[in-house]
Amino acid sequence: MGYQLEYRHLRYFLAVAEDLHFRKAAERLFISQPGLSRQIKQMEEDLEIKLFDRHNRRVVLTKAGEYLKEAIERNLKELDHILDHAKLLHDGTGGNLRVGYVGSAMHQVIPNLLLQFKERHPNIIFSLKEMDNQKQVKDLLSLDIDLGFVRLDRVPKGLEIHPVLEDVFCLVLPKNHLVSVDNFKDLSQLKNEPFILFDASYSPSYYEKVMQIFDDSGFSPQVSHNTIHASSIYRLVENNLGLSIVPKSLQQGYNMGVKFIDLNKISQRAILSVIWNKENRNPVLKKTIELLT
Repeated sequence: MGYQLEYRHLRYFLAVAEDLHFRKAAERLFISQPGLSRQIKQMEEDLEIKLFDRHNRRVVLTKAGEYLKEAIERNLKELDHILDHAKLLHDGTGGNLRVGYVGSAMHQVIPNLLLQFKERHPNIIFSLKEMDNQKQVKDLLSLDIDLGFVRLDRVPKGLEIHPVLEDVFCLVLPKNHLVSVDNFKDLSQLKNEPFILFDASYSPSYYEKVMQIFDDSGFSPQVSHNTIHASSIYRLVENNLGLSIVPKSLQQGYNMGVKFIDLNKISQRAILSVIWNKENRNPVLKKTIELLT
């Protein structure tokens, strides 16, 4: 069956589906409310699908409407990306890759990736944005970013994950702390000290791994502060407000009054992984994955 739909019909439908209010949607689209209602009614007749349940002044998406809203949003976003890529090619640019990352990825993995890409594909533009693990997952599923660097063990259906860096953990102490590399034996020496940790919301699986380190050392930590930024952890440690445990790669790029002791003898490792959406058709993504996997 052929449908007489145009791009404007999709925009009209999405506006009503987002606002669930014909007058508000019409004002946003700069058309009359009766005109918008007619367009939606015509769309439903052409598709032979009821998209909205109308109850007095209340508008609700049907199950078919909910599905169509999600599918159209996803596909229109991909179409926008395709057109943007075509414009970049026209302007002499090889393409654009939108990358999300947790802070530790910027110390080694991402700079190495950018250097490799510059040699092979000098006209590629990278748009980089630091964000937490869950935000990356959300933006990958909605195709708002192309690639993510996360500390997660599992990802939702539709995403692919591949480890790119296995990191040892290290202990972070103030520079004047009595424990040093020379006299450190194991973590139980510090069981009476407060600890400053990455918040569980940063990555539940990462937080659980750190808790396993304490479990294996025979004590539960006294957690004095939680944060999602390494710089905040180091500043608190520097001011003798507690100790911390972080991936070794986070030693780089900071100049603060702290010292590190590598925890080489423990079994836990901090894994940094790259994740992407299997449905993403950005041609630059494929080239990037080939370099990383």
